[in-house]
Amino acid sequence: MSKKDPLTREQVRDINAWWRAANYLSACQLYLLDNPLLREPLRPEHLKRSIVGHWGTCPGQNFIYTHLNRAIVKYDLDMIYISGPGHGGNAIVAQDYLDGSYSEIYPNISQDTEGMKKLFKQFSFPGGIPSTASPETPGSINDGGELGYSLAHAFGAVMDNPDLIAACVVGDGEAETGPLATSWHSNKFLNPITDGAVLPILHLNGFKISNPSVFSRLTREETEMFFKGCGWEPRFVEGDDPEQMHQKMAAAMDWAIREIQRIQEYARSSGSVERPRWPMIVFRSPKGWTGPAEVDGKPSEGCWRSHQIPIPVWDGKPGRVEELETWLRSYHPEELFDQQGALIPRLQELAPKGDRRMGANPHANGGLLLRDLRTPDFREYGVAVPQPGAVEAQDTQVLGGYVRDLIKRNLKSRNFRVFGPDVTSSNQLSAMLQATGRRWTDQPEEEMNNHLDQDGRVMDAMLSEHMCQGWLEGYLLTGRHGFFTCYEAFTRIVDSMVAQHAKWLKVCRQLPWRQKIASLNYVLSSNVWQQDHNGYTHQDPGFLDHVANKKADVVRLYLPPDANCLLSCFDHCIKSRNYINVIVASKHPRPQWLTMDQAVKHCTQGIGIWQWASNDRGVEPDVIMACCGDTPTLETLAAVTILHHYLPQLKIRVVNVVDLMKLQPHTEHPHGLTDEDYDAIFTKDKPIIFAFHGYPTLVHELTYRRHNKNLHVRGYKEEGTITTPFDMRVQNDIDRFDLVIDTVMRLPQLGNSAAYLIQEMKDKLIEHHQYITTYGQDMPEIRNWAWNEGKGIYLD
Repeated sequence: MSKKDPLTREQVRDINAWWRAANYLSACQLYLLDNPLLREPLRPEHLKRSIVGHWGTCPGQNFIYTHLNRAIVKYDLDMIYISGPGHGGNAIVAQDYLDGSYSEIYPNISQDTEGMKKLFKQFSFPGGIPSTASPETPGSINDGGELGYSLAHAFGAVMDNPDLIAACVVGDGEAETGPLATSWHSNKFLNPITDGAVLPILHLNGFKISNPSVFSRLTREETEMFFKGCGWEPRFVEGDDPEQMHQKMAAAMDWAIREIQRIQEYARSSGSVERPRWPMIVFRSPKGWTGPAEVDGKPSEGCWRSHQIPIPVWDGKPGRVEELETWLRSYHPEELFDQQGALIPRLQELAPKGDRRMGANPHANGGLLLRDLRTPDFREYGVAVPQPGAVEAQDTQVLGGYVRDLIKRNLKSRNFRVFGPDVTSSNQLSAMLQATGRRWTDQPEEEMNNHLDQDGRVMDAMLSEHMCQGWLEGYLLTGRHGFFTCYEAFTRIVDSMVAQHAKWLKVCRQLPWRQKIASLNYVLSSNVWQQDHNGYTHQDPGFLDHVANKKADVVRLYLPPDANCLLSCFDHCIKSRNYINVIVASKHPRPQWLTMDQAVKHCTQGIGIWQWASNDRGVEPDVIMACCGDTPTLETLAAVTILHHYLPQLKIRVVNVVDLMKLQPHTEHPHGLTDEDYDAIFTKDKPIIFAFHGYPTLVHELTYRRHNKNLHVRGYKEEGTITTPFDMRVQNDIDRFDLVIDTVMRLPQLGNSAAYLIQEMKDKLIEHHQYITTYGQDMPEIRNWAWNEGKGIYLD
């Protein structure tokens, strides 16, 4: 031991003892049902019959966590721990148990022999807890069930948290995923004055499930060059001798914390936001460190074989139980825990206290810190609509004005940001840039500066849906508000991320100690129905289908038909808690249908008969013309004007759906209509011609239990290219002419009297095709159509 070593011999002894205790608890969670402290010889009846879990990452994570604890105590740090490796939940649970934070939340898992027995049994056991750092794990904001998002979550967590450090352990397998590989560039968007710091720790243990990892096969020089090229200053901690590794890690940790403090102190005293080179640690240790060196004569420690269960105790080979006992006793639990099963007092003193414990840090239970937004009155931003369809507006452009003032009202509290992959202007939300800029710490020449701001609240300078969503999730999970804006089609890129967040929320709703967080809100525009310069690649409304399949008490789907409805929906969503809200809105000039008062009532109910567009008052309707989405609403109303003109005797009920989940029975979704309410709107047997924004099958899935089976849905059916807006509707049979044909074909009482109308509609479709291929734009009667009290501009 050198005089330059940061730790004394006694400190190494105690830190190593804590690490041994954590490793022991991690290993025992895999195997044991009873005999938690090995006070008697290990027997088969003490073991779980089905051994499920992972060992390989646990010793390394325990090593890191132990040294982070030391740094927290030494520097009085406000720090959270983010576990990136896929399966190492037993390590984080072990650490929470050792510092007492686990037993505070789960008193039945007490810090004694009986509590330890329950701790071991519950892991990867029916009725227990998963093998990942799941919502059940105190201190976790990142479930490792899907790899790639830990570092993005870390950066989101420290935004507007100037005193917080997010220590993020990145597994070397995780480091190969696309989202994680992109996440290294998040340091370009961190403001050292107003934000906290992320301390990435790349954990190189050499292997994934059964393959070597890419980073572990790079030379040290290549690894250093990679991270320096990404703007980091890496410090390497490598080896397998515990005493030396403790000294190396302590030195590296001290260096990293001092560098973070130096960077922040300089920025905050000088006012300079010039991008620094943040510290990070590259930690190389054997996979399955301290586990069995060999099993059946084959390497285990330092090999892919230690990834899951090092000793397969139930494979029928003799001596397995004894082999396991030898391994577990190598940690000497009798030296670490007293007769009652509690951690010995000398080791208890090593842990941070109170909220400084990473398992008890309130930032990792963000609802504890969540404060309501200061919101303007959305009604003040509404569009004046003297008559339905009398004026045009761009819905998202109107919303932009509301968001602008929402940002202004919350600038001081610093608890609201907007996230999206460089689509703010394209999605017509530029008004909010009047209140703030786009976050970018490196400033370009003045003539190139398009609202770039070193303290901007708009996080749209990264062209990565994964990254923007990961930042937002970390921001929400630590107690703030925001929303994600994106092109509708490319929200599919984060399908799996929204699935993971939905699972997180579902579990959190069952945990009374997990406080509610602000909802994950999406505003999707540039939608499927108008992609005249992008074409087929930008056409996919399937995000709605994906989200609709998630747990009903978590997801909400809104398709406002105009700007006033969009304002009402957005205001509701931004104030909500513990939901995933998806809003699909138009950014193009569109007729406006409802006054603000009408829009509020309509959105509150989520579905309704538009009486001003219907003519069935007091009588049974002949047909229900239903619509959901801005473009389907427009085409439905245009079809209604044609039917009113040619078949005035036809009784038509127009129904508009804003809240898509209203279609599902109330027994399946909290927003769903009762059968009685559904039948009152849609009748039990009249034909329903439903024009829908997305894939028709989704409406069928939501309504298949309803009484009225006479449902005919028109929607997107994977047809489209670079073409005119109206031709997109024609190609997918959702246009007004096809809707008219479909309607009269479903009404046998019309007999042959509608034959001429059908022929005229078919002629119109031919005329439309000839016109667009000649002039490259839609026919004047399409472009200039207006509702005009139901008479419409419909035909020459």
